[in-house]
Amino acid sequence: MDRLAGITKLRSTLASGGTSVGSWMQLADSNAAEILARNGYEWIALDLEHGHFSPHQIPDMFRAIELGGALPLARVATPAVINCRQALDAGAAGVVIPMITSAEQLRPLVQGCHWPPKGNRGVGFCRANGFGARFDEYQDEAQSCLVIGQIEHVDAIKNLDAILAVDGLDALMIGPYDLSASLGRTGQLDHPDVVGAVNEIREACRRSNKTAGTHVVDPNPSLLRQRVDEGFRFIAYGVDTVFLRSASTLPTR
Repeated sequence: MDRLAGITKLRSTLASGGTSVGSWMQLADSNAAEILARNGYEWIALDLEHGHFSPHQIPDMFRAIELGGALPLARVATPAVINCRQALDAGAAGVVIPMITSAEQLRPLVQGCHWPPKGNRGVGFCRANGFGARFDEYQDEAQSCLVIGQIEHVDAIKNLDAILAVDGLDALMIGPYDLSASLGRTGQLDHPDVVGAVNEIREACRRSNKTAGTHVVDPNPSLLRQRVDEGFRFIAYGVDTVFLRSASTLPTR
């Protein structure tokens, strides 16, 4: 797959008000990654916080996702520049950065995701540039990676406008379970407090003309359509572990 072409296509989709639907992985199985990637998703994100990936497994996961025709993304474990850089060097087309609460926190993370002159990410041979074989061709991609900020805590709500103004941010994505926990309503996604916070985030994105994203964790086509109707345009649908659990549940006899 041409990752830069995929990045450009996804950005174009979002800029035109279109919807990009991807999926989420927690299991380090490249066969499952290829299967999921072939199911029509535009991107597949490896969950490097809650998933089970050793560093040496990540490049193979990205290869399988690309082979399946989807764009490989990484939801890094913590909002740290080194985590973003390592995921991008391994071949991620972009990163989803968790627990963003302020513009001051986000700005150096965006800088750290891009090679100079756009940013200050370290330059070197890595899997993303064919260990140097595609060094020159990779330079445009290294200054074009996708950066998705994840809003997962109530403390971010008061800073949304400033966060959305950070140059280089492609979208904000709600982490619904952590957001609910920060409100003292863990897992109660339909609670008015949680719904209100979600609406504030979505409205801030609308005001700033930036993409709002979310995660439909339990695969439910009706809920997916509802989220699209509500204005979410960058949507993770399901998780490999949840797909497996749901499909393998023994029917009541």
